[in-house]
Parts: sequence; C-alpha cells; structure tokens
Amino acid sequence: MLLKLAFASAVGYALYRYANRTAEPASPAAFADGEATPGFAPVRNAGPDAMASDPKKWDKVDEASDESFPASDPPSAGKFT
Repeated sequence: MLLKLAFASAVGYALYRYANRTAEPASPAAFADGEATPGFAPVRNAGPDAMASDPKKWDKVDEASDESFPASDPPSAGKFT
C-alpha cells in the first residue's frame, strides 16, 4: 500500500512539473531583456540600459555606484579571513 502511494505521488509530481514547465527560464526582475548571463549567478551590465525599468533620474554618482556594485559590498566580518 505504501509503495503504491509513493508511486502515485511521484507520478503526480512529474505531471505537475510537466504542466508547469517553461520554454526558457525567466530573466531576473532587475534585468532588461537579454541582459542575464547564463550560469549560477547571473550578472547584469552596468548602466540604466541594462535595467528592466528606467530610473527617473540618473547622474554620475548613480553610474559610479552601479559600476562598482560588487566592490561596494561590505567586507566579511569573519575572524579567519
């Protein structure tokens, strides 16, 4: 009985996954169409053209901040780094 229930659950899950599949993975919300790079961690190009929504205003400070994003993260606070 338990084996039948496990088999029915597996078939149901497979049908669910098949019904909810998509042709292409969706790009992340902040990325403009075609800006997502393939891989584990997608990367967006810098600048307002690479954004999904246009910012109301964009100045040199915004541009510099966007271009230096990975470097603008705070350093780790680990004791062994």
